[in-house]
Amino acid sequence: MVKPSRLALNYAERLFEAAAERERFLAALFVPQPLPPAILWRQDPPTPSPFPVLPPLPWQPPWVSRLAVGTRAGQHPLHQAGAYYCLDSSSVFAAVPLLSLPPSPKLVIDVCAAPGGKSLLAWRALKPNYLLCNEAIPKRLGMLISNLKRCRVHPVGVTCCDSADLAATLPQTAEVVIVDAPCSGQSLLAKSQTAEGCFHPLTLRHNQRRQKRILAAAAALVRPQGWLLYSTCTFSREENEEVAKWFSAKYPQFIPQTVPQLAAYRSHLSELPCYRLWPQQQEGAGAFTILWQHQGEGEPTPIPELSNWLCWQATTDAVEAADLSAASADNP
Repeated sequence: MVKPSRLALNYAERLFEAAAERERFLAALFVPQPLPPAILWRQDPPTPSPFPVLPPLPWQPPWVSRLAVGTRAGQHPLHQAGAYYCLDSSSVFAAVPLLSLPPSPKLVIDVCAAPGGKSLLAWRALKPNYLLCNEAIPKRLGMLISNLKRCRVHPVGVTCCDSADLAATLPQTAEVVIVDAPCSGQSLLAKSQTAEGCFHPLTLRHNQRRQKRILAAAAALVRPQGWLLYSTCTFSREENEEVAKWFSAKYPQFIPQTVPQLAAYRSHLSELPCYRLWPQQQEGAGAFTILWQHQGEGEPTPIPELSNWLCWQATTDAVEAADLSAASADNP
């Protein structure tokens, strides 16, 4: 057992009043148990499933499957064929607010897209006319493009821009904007991974400043009556509820929206309708999510020609669909 640091102990006290809940939270991080993997199917899941499937969670969309612990879905031929994308259930949880939005938006922008999980969730849930995936860090572009290619996502374009430059280029153009923000990554501990300094106040303040800057740029991308989704994979109030409170105060035209599917997961740390998945619930490593709608006035900006500043794009499904019926039951 890894002993929690004093910073972690102090932080747990800020999150939970009850000692028993603090102990469960810390145990989930410092004595982590294996979590069921999940897969996002590009098309309807095959019947019968090639994997042992767990009962669905209340908020789980039908095109996501939770698999038995230890299932190695990433080694199955269907994975290489692009039939599905492997992810943690927490990523699905954070994207659940998208399920309530009108389908077929003209433009969806994922501001912090790599490695591509939220982009694929938005593409599968909304079927946008165009999906724009931005990643500001050049070394992360390869994994993003590889996943989009393998899963044959289209029509899609990839850019490598700072969020402020993206906002200056595409002001008030997108019906849906996603900010899965860089964060301290505290939920990595629940996956038996490391996250150095993830409870340190300097780390939290640094991430909070960065998240506010990205959210301010993302707000400029949203057209009137459009939607902005903010999510993280960390637990700190500084990076979650406090960022949401700051944004709602600074941009009152953005109205936070309730998400009925997540009513049982509403955060006890804010009056705003934001939602938490805690690692001790054993439904995923952990996530935070909040959805706003831009209810201000104004005309949307026409979408400009994008091809000149894209790193990569796919306009048609150039690869034949995987033959799901030919899937084998297991592939060690």
